[in-house]
Amino acid sequence: MIGLILRRIALALTAAAMLAAAGGVLVVALAFALYALVKPYVGDAGAGAIVAGAAALFIGLGAAVLFIASRPKASKDLPPTARGLADRAMNFFREKPVVTISAAIGAGFLAVRNPRYLGAAVRSFFEGRDPSARKRR
Repeated sequence: MIGLILRRIALALTAAAMLAAAGGVLVVALAFALYALVKPYVGDAGAGAIVAGAAALFIGLGAAVLFIASRPKASKDLPPTARGLADRAMNFFREKPVVTISAAIGAGFLAVRNPRYLGAAVRSFFEGRDPSARKRR
């Protein structure tokens, strides 16, 4: 009995590993194909940037799908003002996806054109406010 359960677990893990390996091979092959497709038009560096951007887009879409799928249903008992900022933002994203995608693309272009903006935004997010800055106001 235990041997049968262990055998099934081993087969399931083997199947999952084979599926993950096949997915990895597929992603690498698609990256090479995209690189070869755009290289004559934009050169080596541009093709590499396009492949990196496509990978980032793929990862972002996958993360968004997983985030939305794992989110519990919102309770209807709370008034809209009692919900948090994240809930209101997700409702906005759900109601106006074109605006959200346009803003994300615009922010991406801005970050590509001037990486200092992206660095400043990331630094301000992680560092937070300086407590001594509040006293000076």
